[in-house]
Amino acid sequence: MKTKRIPNRADLVLQDPRWALLVSRDRDADGTFFYSVASTGVYCRPSCGARTPRPENVQFYATTEEAETAGYRACKRCKPNELSPASELAARIAKACRLIESSERTPSLQSLAKLAGMSRFHFHRTFKSITGITPAEYASTQRASRVRESLERSKTVTDAIYEAGFNSSSRFYEGLNGVLGMTPTEFRAGGVNAEIYFAIGECSMGNILAAQTERGVCAILMGGDAEQLVRDLQDRFPKAKLVGDASEYQDLVAKVVGLVENPKSGFDLPLDIQGTAFQKRVWKALQQILPGTTATYKEIAAKIGTPKAVRAVAQSCGANSLAIAIPCHRVIRNDGSLSGYRWGVERKRALLEREAQA
Repeated sequence: MKTKRIPNRADLVLQDPRWALLVSRDRDADGTFFYSVASTGVYCRPSCGARTPRPENVQFYATTEEAETAGYRACKRCKPNELSPASELAARIAKACRLIESSERTPSLQSLAKLAGMSRFHFHRTFKSITGITPAEYASTQRASRVRESLERSKTVTDAIYEAGFNSSSRFYEGLNGVLGMTPTEFRAGGVNAEIYFAIGECSMGNILAAQTERGVCAILMGGDAEQLVRDLQDRFPKAKLVGDASEYQDLVAKVVGLVENPKSGFDLPLDIQGTAFQKRVWKALQQILPGTTATYKEIAAKIGTPKAVRAVAQSCGANSLAIAIPCHRVIRNDGSLSGYRWGVERKRALLEREAQA
């Protein structure tokens, strides 16, 4: 009778998914774990350029504190106890973001670049690379957030103007239709007097509701109960005037159904996207995931420059009300499992299978 072989230390390390990241010196893994080398007495970050250690000498740690408690000292080459170059850049951009958020008027590009210690060109390029949007777009989303918050808690629109940090009504109203999709008064009243046109169609995924404001498509909802979809839309805009089944909006539903049945057909209609600055960054990253491919919540978090905000990314996916057009179904867990989906895991699985075959 054969005895079962007990894996030795090297076997366990080789089987650990972190080993592959160590060998490939994956910079995206920096900060997610650290490893020590028994033969040298140091601990490193995954991207360290030192020679790849023997697996039997390696031990993994979640934090630098754990490695140091175990008796290891920081590598002088990769300096794991300090910010990585990527983290340092992210910290500079985060500092600029905080300034934008706290300023009544949008700071100039020059002042933001100076704060970050970069040239204007380098700052603009780095900001967009890390956040997924330009400084001007980030400032616009922050203004939208302030406007919404002030409108929701103020007794009058005039009060909201000054609470949001605007010193005149003209500056407040400038471009607000693009932010709210309706006038400030209508927004305060839950969409009262605003008209939202919608239509419902059927496809292989069940019922689909597509709704549109004058700014663009504001909702694409899926489900088995058409009446529930209308109630969901009503909950989003409780006092708006919903205009259903208008003949001209059947074409909108047809385009959405076409996107479901043929994922590579593309969706070229304007969208009325409303959300927080962070949600918009996540949703913009989702729109860059090509049909037939997937990304993990962790990868999306890293892409928008917030590698530790994995849970917030998942919450943003759950808050998405534009199914298919903003493809949150293409985001999966690190282990490859599908996780949740606002419109049902089975629909998520079916969408991914269809896109893989297209």
